[in-house]
Amino acid sequence: MNGLRVSPWKRYGHDRLYVNLPDGEKVAWYDCGTGKLNVLVEDYRDAVLEVLAPYLAGTSSSAAASDAAAADDDGRGSLRPEDDLAAHRPGTAVRAKLDELAPGIVARLVALMLGRRSEAYGWRKGLTGERRVGAELERLTRKGWRVLHSIPLPRGVDIDHLLIGPGGVFSVNTKYHRGARVWVGDDSVKIGGQSYPYVRKSRAEARRASLALSRACGFAVDVRPVLAFVDTDTITVTPSLRDVRVVRDREFSSFKRLEGALTPREMEPIYGAARNRRTWLNA
Repeated sequence: MNGLRVSPWKRYGHDRLYVNLPDGEKVAWYDCGTGKLNVLVEDYRDAVLEVLAPYLAGTSSSAAASDAAAADDDGRGSLRPEDDLAAHRPGTAVRAKLDELAPGIVARLVALMLGRRSEAYGWRKGLTGERRVGAELERLTRKGWRVLHSIPLPRGVDIDHLLIGPGGVFSVNTKYHRGARVWVGDDSVKIGGQSYPYVRKSRAEARRASLALSRACGFAVDVRPVLAFVDTDTITVTPSLRDVRVVRDREFSSFKRLEGALTPREMEPIYGAARNRRTWLNA
């Protein structure tokens, strides 16, 4: 049995069986509710199934063990298509909002004649920004990173992008301000004499993501905030701002040099939880 030990765990509405080495290192965990097995150390897969057998024998279906063994570690095995956020493209939520706000032909002509910008104008800029940043983030997948877009949260908001990779987990808040001179302080951003709460909101999104993923994974998941600007002229960041990373869209290429925070085996359960819409229902 390689000294493997099974520890039942029930918390936050989850019912799981963790399989650990004698020193406490996790090698696998089994979700009793979904029948999904997550093997973190592939070399122990057979031993994990063997040590779990007595626990799985009492499940309602004799196929539970085989289903668990066959489930993909990234969560695809237990996800319904409508709950899989991996299908979201950059700006999915913004596109839905634009469809909702689309004015009729008469309203568009009136706005054009009066020289007014419709409510949809700002959302279209946001969509452009999210698509630009999304394209840059997708490039990182060649280096082993995982990317999700437009993660829905309660109360009609979303996380623009979530980046999971060797350098850690990052929530990305995208802002499009073409040709603007941007100053980023400890709590807010100033553009053209106006103040925006972008820094505080980025921190809040990262905290919500960290709590939601930690509950779903059964271990602490640190999520760091990133504030990404698209098409700005200049960006000045106060030296005292250390917890929020501020970047231009083209600067995400530097993330491929970040490493040492997560191994591929550690990334997969986080990605599996993050892509599940149900993870975010109470975020």
